[in-house]
Amino acid sequence: MQRVFVLDTKKKPLMPCHPARARKLLKKGKAAVYRRYPFTIILKERVDGQLQPVEIKFDPGSRTTGIALVGHFERGSEVIWAGNLNHRGLQIKSNLVSRRAIRRSRRNRKTRYRPARFLNRRRPKSWLPPSLRSRVDNVKNWALKLSRLAPITQIAVETVRFDTQKMQNPEVSGMEYQQGELAGYEFREYLLEKWGRQCAYCGVQNVPLEVEHIQPRSKEGSNRVSNLTLACTKCNQKKGNKDVKDFLKGKPDRLKKIQAQAKASLRDTAAVNATRYAIGEALKTFGFVISFSSGGRTKFNRTQQGYPKEHWVDAACVGENGNPVAIPKAITPLIITAKGRGSRQKCRMNKYGFPRTGPKKHKRVKGFQTGDIVKAIVTKGKKIGTYVGRVAVRATGSFDIGSGIEAVGSISYKYCQLLQRSDGYDYLK
Repeated sequence: MQRVFVLDTKKKPLMPCHPARARKLLKKGKAAVYRRYPFTIILKERVDGQLQPVEIKFDPGSRTTGIALVGHFERGSEVIWAGNLNHRGLQIKSNLVSRRAIRRSRRNRKTRYRPARFLNRRRPKSWLPPSLRSRVDNVKNWALKLSRLAPITQIAVETVRFDTQKMQNPEVSGMEYQQGELAGYEFREYLLEKWGRQCAYCGVQNVPLEVEHIQPRSKEGSNRVSNLTLACTKCNQKKGNKDVKDFLKGKPDRLKKIQAQAKASLRDTAAVNATRYAIGEALKTFGFVISFSSGGRTKFNRTQQGYPKEHWVDAACVGENGNPVAIPKAITPLIITAKGRGSRQKCRMNKYGFPRTGPKKHKRVKGFQTGDIVKAIVTKGKKIGTYVGRVAVRATGSFDIGSGIEAVGSISYKYCQLLQRSDGYDYLK
């Protein structure tokens, strides 16, 4: 299991301790709970302590970034904390598209609207779209959070560059194209992610997979990534140079899925390409020793040690010291999901662009605000039980509490106990 973060009386980070030791300190009254997620205790009578080097490692991804804290001890390197950070870039893009559609609709109807702005603003040199900027900010925020909870001495980041032009047109050459960094790993790794690390024809997993042409080369099929998939040896040999429509004649659902997935866009790879330098520049501001490593080394380190494919496991294997690194069997990553910090929108709109709710009057209701993590112990009524999760406040004092995947509504504020103030993230162990 994960180590517990420890702070001294001056809130200076000490070495994380085993959960059993943390329970003893809390039971004896020598420590108090400082933070629930990630779980942190603060000592009441201790200042300073013996420290070992701790390295924070990141495996940046388009939708999920793996985070791992690796302690470098005399006995070797060991993962002491891990997490998977889920980004909200797609949600931000969807919100911006919706806002643009509402404004455009109001202008077309000649109703009251904010005039369009076009060339009256300049973008800064390092500008990124909000959906991509959020990914960079999430990584930077968690580097800052963890640096305040653990004695971090260095940072390691995986930098991956997917060569989308070479993926789309492998025959491009000469003046049209200069050879990029995509040698073989990134191309194959992209296919593994795209097809879910399983055979596209039979769905088998955990077996050697081969790159397969959906439209055979003998029948004018290209080497573009949109014409490539992964297949096990048995299916690859069975298909041969058959057309995929003939090969999957008896499996129309499987054929439809393959055809749709083959045309999937490269927006995830574009997001990784666009943010890799920005993430590096953001992490350099912390002043720690920072190193950058390729995705090929990460995969080599992971496969050499026989670890499964997980974002946080990849993070632990990043860099030159990613092999060997010990990962305790009982450790489970903290699932972190970016939720944002509310909305600047004063009131909700209907499909015609007119307000359907009243303007917000107060951010907090009865001492709570949306996003706070609370514990509600309901003792009477139809919803007797204990609920823990993020709260959505209502002016009436009747709140909704998200407990994992499900959400429970109409819980009175009188039953709620604050565990942690909103920080823009949701947590799941």
